[in-house]
Amino acid sequence: MDVSKEIQVKELDYYYRLYVEVADSIKNPDNATFREIVYTNTDNQTKETFVYSSSILEEDFKLPANFLEGDFDSLNFKKLVNRKYSTTIKSGIDGSMSSEISTTMLRRLEDTEKYQLRDAIKDIVDQIPIHKRVNVESIRELIINQLKIRGLAPDFEFAVFGDGLVTNVVSENFVYHSKTKDIIRVPLFLDDNLQSRYELGVTFSKKKDYLYSNIIGMAILTLVLIAIVVLAYYSVFKQLIKQRQISEVKTDFINNMTHEFKTPIATINLALDALKNPIVSQNKEMSDRYLKIIKDENKRMHAQVENVLRISKLEKNDLDIKKERVKLHDIIHTAISHVELIVENKGGYIHTHLDAQKSSVLANESHFTNVIVNILDNAIKYSEDAPKIDVYTENVKDNIILKIQDQGIGMSKTVQKRIFEKFYREPTGNIHNVKGHGLGLSYVKRIVEDHQGEVYVESEKGKGSIFIIKLQLIS
Repeated sequence: MDVSKEIQVKELDYYYRLYVEVADSIKNPDNATFREIVYTNTDNQTKETFVYSSSILEEDFKLPANFLEGDFDSLNFKKLVNRKYSTTIKSGIDGSMSSEISTTMLRRLEDTEKYQLRDAIKDIVDQIPIHKRVNVESIRELIINQLKIRGLAPDFEFAVFGDGLVTNVVSENFVYHSKTKDIIRVPLFLDDNLQSRYELGVTFSKKKDYLYSNIIGMAILTLVLIAIVVLAYYSVFKQLIKQRQISEVKTDFINNMTHEFKTPIATINLALDALKNPIVSQNKEMSDRYLKIIKDENKRMHAQVENVLRISKLEKNDLDIKKERVKLHDIIHTAISHVELIVENKGGYIHTHLDAQKSSVLANESHFTNVIVNILDNAIKYSEDAPKIDVYTENVKDNIILKIQDQGIGMSKTVQKRIFEKFYREPTGNIHNVKGHGLGLSYVKRIVEDHQGEVYVESEKGKGSIFIIKLQLIS
């Protein structure tokens, strides 16, 4: 529609320029009318009178027909000039008067002239062939400009229709069929009743491809934004689940720690009560037995506290681990000595198969002893019958492989993936038949990794587990 309006305005501008040239060349008008409006205002303090005047000079012309195309002799027209000025009249003390013109402005009333020109020539130009009123190149340029304003650049073709038929103002590749529905039509050269003989029709040959090419960018951006939102929600949801799991694990840890501390405390209290009994206090053998129970339970609580503190120091990177050349076989024997009495009391065994020819490693003897003790302790805890444990070593290239195998209850694949996580224990409800707080194996992993080693587990439910540690040998 904007293109149609612009074509009509351009045509009127064209004829107006022709009119101005002809009108200005005629020196004497057929008739002249002068109309003036005068307004005065007096300032009582300064005794000044202001006179404002606005006048219009109308000059009637009979223009010759040669500046327009058509069968007519002449065209009556009015030339309009507007003049505005203001005059200040001052009264002197002696009664004299003086005047001063302060502002003068002359201008041609082009808009009014164009309006009357359009009215005068509307019937005349309607008789001019359409190809003389507008051409293909000007229409193409106007359409391109309007598309640029809207940020569009599709391929298009166009034609001017007259009384429903295609005129000779048509673009080169425009194809028209009576059943064509994708032509956009707008009226051209509207009259005062908004009626027109002509229409401008525009068709976009690759409209769908152009729309798809523009939409696909927005679609991709939308999909990316949706993906980001989904990932954000997924991340938040995952964090919530993780926090919930951590909360559950910590609750389980507190329950287990409480249970494990309550048992030795209760045992110590019973032993102390027994020692207060005169019969027991006078019997040295019974007194020594209860004192040993108190000492053992105290050591047990102390060991649990130390285990928790060790993990806390590891988290803060506060644990001082000094390494030196040690024999891994010596560490294994020391670790076994810590638990062999417990194994024997349960009717089990620990067999060693130390086949590695070289066992010298760079390690911290104290911490690595704790590592092996923790794994052996797990093997004892998770054996339903008498614990049966085998310890193997072998050399593979420049490494030593330590395997600790038990014949306990084993574990599922799911448990194997999380067994080295802090606080993690295989869910067994509120049953504490297997004591622990899920810190031992987390400690094992941290210490082994600090020694640039590897630790992993192989297990099958009901068939036991094998914990494997891989360390680099030193010369």
